Amino acid sequence: MFTTCAFAAAPAEHPGKALYMKHCTECHGDRGQGVENEYDDLLTGTKSIESLAKQIDRTMPEDDPDLCDAEQSKLIADYIYGAFYSVEAQARLNPPKQELARLTIPQFRNSVMDVIGRFRMGVGFDRPIGGNEGLKGTYRGFEPLKEGDKLPKGIASQRSKDRVKHNFERVDAHVNFHFGAESPEPGKMGTDEFRLNWDGSVIAEETGVYEFIVKSENGFRLWINDDDEADALIDGWVSAGPEVREERKSIYLIGGRSYFLRLEYFKFQEKTSSVELRWKPPHGVEEIIPAHFLRTERTRELMIVNTNFPADDRSSGYERGTTISKDWDSAVTEAAISTAEHVVENLNELAQTKDDAPDRLEKLRKFAFTFVEAAFRRPLTEEQKQLYVETMFKVAKSPETAVKRVVLFTIKSPQFLYPGLMMAEKPDAFDTASRLALALWDSLPDKKLYQAATSGKLQTRDQVKAEALRMIADPRTKAKLHGFFHHWLELEHAESTSKDPKAFPGFNQEVLADLRESLLEFIDSVVWDSKSDYRELLKADYILLNERLGKFYGKPVTGEEFQKVGFDPKQRAGVVTHPYLLASLAYSKQTSPIHRGVFLTRNIVGMSLKPPQMAVSFDESHFDPKLTMREKITELTRNNACMACHGVINPLGFSLENFDAIGRWRTKDNNKPVNPVSEFSDEQGKKIHLSGPRDIVNYVADNPSGHRAFIRHLFNHLVKQQIPAYGPKVLDDLQQKFSASGCNIQNLVLEIAIIATEVKDAPAK
Repeated sequence: MFTTCAFAAAPAEHPGKALYMKHCTECHGDRGQGVENEYDDLLTGTKSIESLAKQIDRTMPEDDPDLCDAEQSKLIADYIYGAFYSVEAQARLNPPKQELARLTIPQFRNSVMDVIGRFRMGVGFDRPIGGNEGLKGTYRGFEPLKEGDKLPKGIASQRSKDRVKHNFERVDAHVNFHFGAESPEPGKMGTDEFRLNWDGSVIAEETGVYEFIVKSENGFRLWINDDDEADALIDGWVSAGPEVREERKSIYLIGGRSYFLRLEYFKFQEKTSSVELRWKPPHGVEEIIPAHFLRTERTRELMIVNTNFPADDRSSGYERGTTISKDWDSAVTEAAISTAEHVVENLNELAQTKDDAPDRLEKLRKFAFTFVEAAFRRPLTEEQKQLYVETMFKVAKSPETAVKRVVLFTIKSPQFLYPGLMMAEKPDAFDTASRLALALWDSLPDKKLYQAATSGKLQTRDQVKAEALRMIADPRTKAKLHGFFHHWLELEHAESTSKDPKAFPGFNQEVLADLRESLLEFIDSVVWDSKSDYRELLKADYILLNERLGKFYGKPVTGEEFQKVGFDPKQRAGVVTHPYLLASLAYSKQTSPIHRGVFLTRNIVGMSLKPPQMAVSFDESHFDPKLTMREKITELTRNNACMACHGVINPLGFSLENFDAIGRWRTKDNNKPVNPVSEFSDEQGKKIHLSGPRDIVNYVADNPSGHRAFIRHLFNHLVKQQIPAYGPKVLDDLQQKFSASGCNIQNLVLEIAIIATEVKDAPAK
C-alpha cells in the first residue's frame, strides 16, 4: 500500500510542439527529418532561436505565412531548436561517425604514383625538386663535313665527339629561338651544323591533359616523363625544311608534380633555323612554356594512372569515395593491370637488380614485400606476407610473373583501396601517418613519414606537427589546396564560361585563360605568404593583371608577367569581385544576381539554403525591357515562399550589380543608375546593411560565422569527413585558433591535418 506519492510529475510538453505538429510536419516531418517531394533535407542549421522565429513568422507555412503570429512562431522556433534543429540537438540525436570510404579518384592516382615512387631515388622522390627556373641547355657546333665525307644514316654524325668544334652550356628561361641564317653563337659556332639539347623538368600545377607543341624547320624530338630513346612524345627528327612545321601531342599529367623533359634539336645545312617549345595546359591557351613552370633539375619517370573512372560522389558537397559500381571496379582493374605492366617493364630499376644477377630472386621478393607494405601503409602481418607475396612466388612460372601478380593483387585489395579499413579504435603510428598523408597529399606516406612511424616519432602532437609542417611545404599540399579553392569558388562553372561576342567584343579564350591564371596566382600569393591571411583573400583591393588584361579592364600595364594593380577599395574586394568569378556567375549578356547571391550565401557568408520547391528559369522575354536586372529579379522572386531564401540571396546578389557580366565596373544598367543597396538578416537575426562588395567582405572577414564557413569547406576537402565526427567542440576550437592566429590559412591546414589523425569512432568492418 502506497502512503505517499514519490513519483515526479511527467515533464510538461513544450507548447511549441503542438503548433509544429499542426503546421509544419507535412513538409518537415515529425522530427525534422524531411518529407520526400516537399522538403527533403533535415531541418537543421545554425540560426539562433530569434532568427528562426523571424523567418517562421515571415515565411511559414509557405502556403499561408499569416497562419502563425509572432508569438506562435517564437514557440515553434524554441521547440524545434532544442528538439532537433541545433547542432547540439543533432549531436544528441544522431551522434556522427567517421564513415568508411574508398580512395577517391585523385587519392587512387596519387597513391599508385607514390607507391612506385618509393623505389625511385633522386629529385622528386627522396628530396624536393630544386634547381633554377628554365632548362639546362647544351650547345654543340660541329666541324663542317669535308669533301667526300658521307653522312651516316640518321644523324649519327651529330653524336661524333671528334667533330665537335664548339661546346658550351647555359640556362635558358624558355625555348623560343629564331636564329635565322645565323648560329646560336655567331662568330664562334658555325651555321651549317649544330645540335642543341635542353634538359630539366616541367611542373604540372593541375591534373589534366597537357598538349605539347614543337615548331621548327629543323629536326627535333621531345620526351616528357619518359627518357627511353624509343618513347619520344614528339618525333620530328627528320627535317622537313625549309618550311616551318608544327608537331603536337597530348599527355595526361597529375597536378602538383614535376616531370622529366628533354628536347633535342639539330640543324644540318638548312638555310635557316628556329625552335619553339610550347604547350596548352588544362583550361589554358597555347603559349611558349613560361620559365616558372620549368626547372633545370631532372626528375625520374612517374607512373601515371590515366584510366577513366566514374565520378566520385559529391552529394555531401565535396568528393567522397562512397559509391561502388561495376564501372568503378572495372576501372580499378584496368588501372591495376597498367600499374603491374609498368612495374614489370621497369623491374630492374625498381628492384635495383639485373637480369643475370645471382641475387635477383632475393631482390625481387624484397621488392614485392616492400611494395605491399607501402601500399598497405603499415608493416605486413605474417598472414599477409604469405597471402600477398610468398604464395605468388610459389605458384608463378617466373619471378617476373610473381611480381606482376603481387602488384595486381595489392592494388585491387581492400587494404589499399580502403585506408581506414584496418584502423583500430585507438590509432597507432601507422594509422596516424596514413591519415596525415591523405589529408595533406591525397596519397600515402612517403619514406620519411613511414620511417617516423616505424621509429616511434609520431606519438605526440609535437611530433605529428613536425611531420605535418614538412609535408605542407611539399608541392603536393599546394596541389591539394588548388583543388580546394577550385571547389570553394566553384571554378568548374568558370571554365565553361562564354559571353556574347556582340555584347562583349574581345572577351575571348585568351582573356578567360589570363583571368584564371590571375585568380590562381593571387590565391597562391596570399596562401603562401608568411601571414597567409584568409582576410586578404576577401579584402584585397587589387587584381593581378598582365598587359592583355590591363588593356581590357582599363588599367594599362606593361609586360606579360602578372602585376599587382590597385583599384578603388569600393570597387574591388578580393576573390568576391575577381572578374573570373564574376563572369562565371553571370549570363552570356547580363548579370545574374541570383547565381551570385547563392554563391555568396553558401560559400562566403556560410548560410544554408534549401532547394527550391520548383525551379523557375529566368526568361528575359517575360519582363519589360526597360527594367534593370535588379527590378526583374525583384519581380521574379516577390512571392513569400521564394523570399524565405531570396530574402538573403537577393541582397547579396544585388550588392554586386555594379559589376557587369564580365566583371567590369559599371554605374548604369539599362540606362538607369545601378542600385546595390539593400540589407539581409544573418543567422543570428542581425540586420546587415549592404551598399557594395566591401560591406560583404567586412562582415564575413571579421565574423566568426564567416570563419566557420571557410573552416567547414576546408575541413571537408582535406579530410573527406564531416567535422562533428571528430567531436562536438572541434569546429569551435578550430575557429578560436584560426582567429587567434590572425586567420592564418597554413596554420588552419596544419590544425586540420593534426585533428585528422585523431580517431573518434572505429569504422565499421
